[in-house]
Amino acid sequence: MPQPATGIAAIDQVAVVVRDLDAAMERYWTQFGIGPWSVYTYGPHRMPHMTFRGSEQPYVMKLALAFVGATMYELIEHVSGPSIYEEHLARRGEGLHHLGYFVDDVDAEIAAMASRGYALVQSGRGFGVDGDGGYAYFDTETDLGCIVEAIERPRQMPEPEYVFPSKG
Repeated sequence: MPQPATGIAAIDQVAVVVRDLDAAMERYWTQFGIGPWSVYTYGPHRMPHMTFRGSEQPYVMKLALAFVGATMYELIEHVSGPSIYEEHLARRGEGLHHLGYFVDDVDAEIAAMASRGYALVQSGRGFGVDGDGGYAYFDTETDLGCIVEAIERPRQMPEPEYVFPSKG
């Protein structure tokens, strides 16, 4: 029997691409009680290093994060620039985009996934308060049915732009 690869110890995040982030948060909150949502805009203003399909390439997305138990749930709205979110919407519409797992070293995980034949399709670095934190998406759709994302969590996340529903 073949030996399993090391790497993904847990699924820490479930992510869905949506066309309208505010409408999606409202739906997830009112229909399923998922929230509150912390909202961020990620782009070159927050992350100095962004790649898409092997090239340095800026893109912008709005995202909302909430927890369902210990699992982080993420909603992503494509804003601009070529990205895997834009591709997903064109090919499949809204829906499950990726499963994320936390790693201590995103560079080591990029190398490990490459050694197993999984190409890096998109990445970003520097979303934490101190310019740390990074993520890497891998081309695993053929084998897993979706993309997987390695996430190196920053020491401290910035304050969200807003929270839904608001506390006021």
